[in-house]
Amino acid sequence: MSETDRTTSAHTFQVDLRGLVDLLSHHLYSSPRVYLRELLQNAVDAISARQALDPAATGAITVHAGDELTVTDTGIGLTEADVHTFLATIGRSSKRDADGRLDGTGLAAARGDFIGQFGIGLLACFVVADEITVVTRSARTPDAPVIEWRGSSDGRYTIRTLPDAAKPEPGTTVSLTPRPDAGQWTRADQVLELARNYGSLLRHEVTVVDPRGTRTPVNATPPWAARHGSPQARRDALAAYCRTTFDFTPLDSIDLDLPLVGLRGVAYVLPDAAPPARRSGHRVHLKGMLLSEQADELLPEWAFFVRCVVDTDGLRPTASREGLYADETLAAVRDALGARIRDWLTGLSASDPALLHRFLGVHHLAVKALARYDDELLRMLLPWLPFETTDGNVTLDEFARSHPVILVARTVEEFRQVAPIAGAAGLGVVNGGYTYDRDLVHRLPEIRPGSSVADLDPGTVTAHLDAVDPAAELAAAAFLTIAREVVGRFDCDVALRSFHPTSAPALLLDNREARHERTRAQLADEADGLWADILGSLRAEVPRAQLVLNHLNPLVRRAASITHRELAVTAVEALYGQAVLLTRRPLRASESALLNRSFIGLLDHAMLGHEGASPRKDS
Repeated sequence: MSETDRTTSAHTFQVDLRGLVDLLSHHLYSSPRVYLRELLQNAVDAISARQALDPAATGAITVHAGDELTVTDTGIGLTEADVHTFLATIGRSSKRDADGRLDGTGLAAARGDFIGQFGIGLLACFVVADEITVVTRSARTPDAPVIEWRGSSDGRYTIRTLPDAAKPEPGTTVSLTPRPDAGQWTRADQVLELARNYGSLLRHEVTVVDPRGTRTPVNATPPWAARHGSPQARRDALAAYCRTTFDFTPLDSIDLDLPLVGLRGVAYVLPDAAPPARRSGHRVHLKGMLLSEQADELLPEWAFFVRCVVDTDGLRPTASREGLYADETLAAVRDALGARIRDWLTGLSASDPALLHRFLGVHHLAVKALARYDDELLRMLLPWLPFETTDGNVTLDEFARSHPVILVARTVEEFRQVAPIAGAAGLGVVNGGYTYDRDLVHRLPEIRPGSSVADLDPGTVTAHLDAVDPAAELAAAAFLTIAREVVGRFDCDVALRSFHPTSAPALLLDNREARHERTRAQLADEADGLWADILGSLRAEVPRAQLVLNHLNPLVRRAASITHRELAVTAVEALYGQAVLLTRRPLRASESALLNRSFIGLLDHAMLGHEGASPRKDS
């Protein structure tokens, strides 16, 4: 014997069952409520195993709720050897042997019929109880005895053979009495709610019996798999299921069917807009058993406008059986379901234009996100998509018919600056400041040949404003000189034009690049050393902002005739300040100071000469 042989010996891991139960309840499972799911799952697997031996065998699960909770199934049951092997070994599954085959029954081909794969289902019951009793009789032999296994959360267990006097039908009954701190999970109303939640789509009959003996069926055929008298009856049934399950009436229902992974279900279109950042929680059932209510990985990110409920045979659960295992199969299913929803979208334009309009009115952002990367969907739906324009919120197709040249404002601020003036001048401007909008509008010529799209330039708007009569501009020359001095401090020029609407006294034409250049120049002036040199090297020749005064506005005409310099300065500051406010962009500190100064100056001028006046008394 070698030195290594003399010093090496084999040992067996010792399992602290209480510590393992604490690990399950606080880290693996999201809530103690999963104990009932595990019991139902074991019962379903036992029935599947029996029906693999005897296809004519009936499958039923009965849950008795009360001071003691019992779950009885008509499954394959266990022999005494099975009990020793499977109920006394943590992590061993009764659905496979050490070689991965089903336990000696030759049922390996039926492995896909089972839900559980981790052999810890019964252990989950110790989350709510300190003792579990299993009474079972095997269906493999006619004279199989009745075996009772009684296990404790401290790791002790007993096994005995019960008398044959009242030999039950083959199957298994699991009984437990909850601990005082877990009694809420075994109340009759809670058990019924849990059974409905987890087992509503199970393929074997599940019944809950309350302490008064009232029997309540839990599961039923889902509406997408049931027969209906007409297409409308089916749509109504699907909508009713959505109201019960998700608490909303869907805009439409989309059938989901992927035979390769045994997946069937429905995607329900949300009736209200949902933010893209909020992923929808989908209900995923595995062979009828609820796996997750928050499976947001089931669909692509762009499909945030639907909520799904599906039942599948081919997706893998995580160890806790509360989520989907991320593998190649899940990725393929996600792509296939995304394609199904995309096909529904493209089909609406031909089959139901009215529904398409309602859908786009609510979920246009989702479609824009998808169309940006999907050329076929872009060609199909871009003309139908609504955009904010100078003609209001209209489809791009309708807007292009009225405006051969479409101008795109690059930011929301730029659009708000020019929208009233551009609309009155007949210019067609689209607000491209929202997510995806500018990119999509620029692709319109691909879909609609002959259309012309260009980014909006402030000079384009100025060119469409009417020039003022030379005599009027000469008369306002002194005022305009003062105005250029005042707004020149903000890197802004002044122009006098005539435009509609006449209610607008002034328009500030600016763009993002010009503002960025002014910010850079300001930082360069305030910096020193290397940082000032770096900022100076970035200097760019960018057009200055322009304050356009409307000569058609009575207030501007009166201001242009002011001869008092101080009042003229105050009037210019007020006009500039109002024009800045109309852009709805954040104010710089100097602009806020200008607004305050002009307001106080105008108020002071309005009160000038009235300090001693007394209020007029009614006669």
